[in-house]
Amino acid sequence: MTDSVKPLASLPDDPNATPPADRTSSNGVSLAEVRHVAALASLQLTAEEEPRMQRDLNAILGHVARLNGLDTTGVPAMSRVDQLLEQEPLLKGASLRPDVERPSVDRQDVMQEAPETDGRFFKVPKVIER
Repeated sequence: MTDSVKPLASLPDDPNATPPADRTSSNGVSLAEVRHVAALASLQLTAEEEPRMQRDLNAILGHVARLNGLDTTGVPAMSRVDQLLEQEPLLKGASLRPDVERPSVDRQDVMQEAPETDGRFFKVPKVIER
């Protein structure tokens, strides 16, 4: 491991902090940014995995850059579900249910069925540790 490559444990406590700029190339994802993204995703990459992840992320961003360079003049925006449902031949008879207000389930009934509660909220075991 070189001096510029720091283990995951040496990252700042705040995963949202901006990573240091130790770019290996002027227009790609740096190893520091790979580590930063890995920390945000709670991933522990090995020293061998970091350069592979860097290569993969740079390849993805390269493809996105190529797509951004395409001329989309005259290309309609992507369809939405509600637009598709209006097209008779495409989805004949399909429709969304009306959006009507209905009474909610009684909180006390729900809390009685919960495995653990404080009476107002569900209690769940902690699954993410930092």
